[in-house]
Amino acid sequence: MKIGIVADIHCNHEALRIALERMGTVDELLCVGDAVYQFRFSNEVMELLRQRGARYILGNHERVMLGPWGERARSLPTVRQENLDYMTSQSYCLEARVDGRKLVVVHGSPFDPPDEYIYPNSPALGRLAQIDADYIVLGHTHYHMAVPVGRALAINPGSCGEARDHRNKFRLSWAVLDTETGEVAFGHFDDPTRPPVHPPGAPEGTQPKRLLNPTARAPD
Repeated sequence: MKIGIVADIHCNHEALRIALERMGTVDELLCVGDAVYQFRFSNEVMELLRQRGARYILGNHERVMLGPWGERARSLPTVRQENLDYMTSQSYCLEARVDGRKLVVVHGSPFDPPDEYIYPNSPALGRLAQIDADYIVLGHTHYHMAVPVGRALAINPGSCGEARDHRNKFRLSWAVLDTETGEVAFGHFDDPTRPPVHPPGAPEGTQPKRLLNPTARAPD
């Protein structure tokens, strides 16, 4: 099964459209939280996720949007009720089995505090080995990664809406996980809503990067 993964869209529906087109045909789509800003809703993003039947979990920006501080933002007349209802119906974590393998999805961290940033070089990354899973999918940092931790592979697609990762020249990114092979493919592209940022000395990274999960197991 091929699973397309996006995260941290932050209302950038133009970029989401590009990511969905470039990742090609996938069997499922995961959105790993922060599809909106904490005080700004996006009907366009919600409708794209709904149209694709995405498995969508909530992040820290949705938590604010759906809480007391977000009342004004979500009450604006431009917010379509069916899209707000769709967001409200989602959870903050997902556990599922695909191709006999266990998938755990959270936006920030499966531990307390849940909004901890787990970067590719973070000491907290090693704690993920405690999770009973084959794949652990995160967002929040806006940094793409596919790193073995214990028997699992920790995956972050990077941001599909607000680039912060200097390693790919501050491009947006998406990922596709092939659960049969354990391979993760990344795609990187410039933000269509902002001028490109190309710092000198940064790696090109124009082609999707691939990593084969050495811990991938045969289906149970």
